[in-house]
Amino acid sequence: MSDETAKRALDADSAASARHAKKSRTHESTENPSDPTSSTNGKSGKRKLARNAGRRRGTRADDPPLPQDGEDGEKKQRRPKRACALLIGFSGTGYFGMQSQRNAGLKTIEGTLFDALVRAGAVSEDNADDPVKVNLQRAARTDAGVHAAGNVVSIRMITAVPDVPDLVAKINEELPPEIRLWGFVRTQNSFNARVSCDSRKYTYFFPSYLFIPPKPDSGFAKALQETNVKLRAGAETSGVDGAADEVHPFWKDSSLDSSPEEDLARKRTWRCSLQDVERFRTAVNKYLGSHNFHNFTVGREYKDPSNRRVMKAIEVSDPVVYGDTEWISVMLHGQSFMLHQRKMVCVAVMMCRTSTPPSLIPELYGQRKVTVPKAPALGLLLEYPVFENYNRKVEDLNGKIPKDANPEQLDAIRPIIDFEQFRPQIDAFKQHYIYDNMRTHEDREGVFDGWIRSIDAYAGPDLQYFNHKGAVLPTCVIIKGEIRHSSFKEKKKFNSTTFPVASALDDEAEAGVINDDGEPDNEDEETEIDKKLLVDMEG
Repeated sequence: MSDETAKRALDADSAASARHAKKSRTHESTENPSDPTSSTNGKSGKRKLARNAGRRRGTRADDPPLPQDGEDGEKKQRRPKRACALLIGFSGTGYFGMQSQRNAGLKTIEGTLFDALVRAGAVSEDNADDPVKVNLQRAARTDAGVHAAGNVVSIRMITAVPDVPDLVAKINEELPPEIRLWGFVRTQNSFNARVSCDSRKYTYFFPSYLFIPPKPDSGFAKALQETNVKLRAGAETSGVDGAADEVHPFWKDSSLDSSPEEDLARKRTWRCSLQDVERFRTAVNKYLGSHNFHNFTVGREYKDPSNRRVMKAIEVSDPVVYGDTEWISVMLHGQSFMLHQRKMVCVAVMMCRTSTPPSLIPELYGQRKVTVPKAPALGLLLEYPVFENYNRKVEDLNGKIPKDANPEQLDAIRPIIDFEQFRPQIDAFKQHYIYDNMRTHEDREGVFDGWIRSIDAYAGPDLQYFNHKGAVLPTCVIIKGEIRHSSFKEKKKFNSTTFPVASALDDEAEAGVINDDGEPDNEDEETEIDKKLLVDMEG
């Protein structure tokens, strides 16, 4: 070979090497688009279009199996996650509400559920440190101690766990008995339990003895009498209802020196009349429709548009006797609820026991801000959230799938979210873990009586809107920035469903009696709540 021929061969080899190096760099750039040093070309876009072919814009494919390092250093397959809706129920006693508070180290329903999903293999160890990684959301947030016969949690979870033929049973094995997973369904990838929820149903239970007017020698009874006298003096005599001034038959047969224990024993054997129930029904029906509920929540100004909520249906049951006590329940079906529904129940109950006319409730939708107490948390139960629009949507999509569908088309079928298919299990759970628990607490602690006596001990101006005319007096209107003296303070204990060994009747101060400093003991101030947090807290 001549020198010239050898030189030409060497130049050819160098050019080939340069072309190979350039091709390698181009391949690395395509495979690593996140590398800030890499370049972009049209091939990566074509690959992306091919990968997304046949998929609607705004949707995301189920997670593909990816390699994962095992402890032994070998590769193992990462299991795909599927978008799902978990249908659960729980007794809230002993828990700090529904929403996870892992950073605060508090025991919550959501935190306990998530840990059970990890142990059951439905959430991988890679995602076990943070529920956000699996897009966990709840349909309705419940306060500390509040129960739920049904709630929905949306999550991307592993549905095919090795050696677990029944995933629902496995998860329930990992859960405490007061939290149950009724079942789960595959959902559309865009499903979010909170956003997709159309409405929610709550039930509130309370002893009918709450209808009994305040004891005649209590601070509230005296203030009520004084308010009615003033209103009567400034009004025409005709048409004025004097029933609020009459001594109720229950108190006519009792000594004013009777103890709280003696009074409660008699209250539990008292039975309300049909007129009492009808008066309560008339009051709560004033909540139906669309209204500004700013007086029934915290942290919102009158002009805040989010105050407008829609109540779709309200049902009041006839009284039922359990043990010695007569109970009444009211079901509230709302498009969404302010924090708190218990304020709505409190106003209706107080109207009945003070002979306040139904016209008061429309007054509370007005601009004036007043103090509204909360009924005890013990009586509140989330029945279940409703997903009418989502169910209608998936039913329409399912109906478009042909009868001779292939496996891929059949895999696109999404069941509706329906609690009624689990009705026998739910009813049995409600009876044992919720109703029985609720009545046991009331029988042992006298919770509702302690709460109503805490209100009756108050003689200040804040609750003067309960009167025989249903008038919101200037003395009870809250002016922003103005210091109020002798303001009503609630007791923290009535926000809980777990109580100390000592009875609510044992300590008169705990029941709402003013202490030596002229202020109630164990106060629960309503503090301002960050609006973003408030949105997440409401349901």
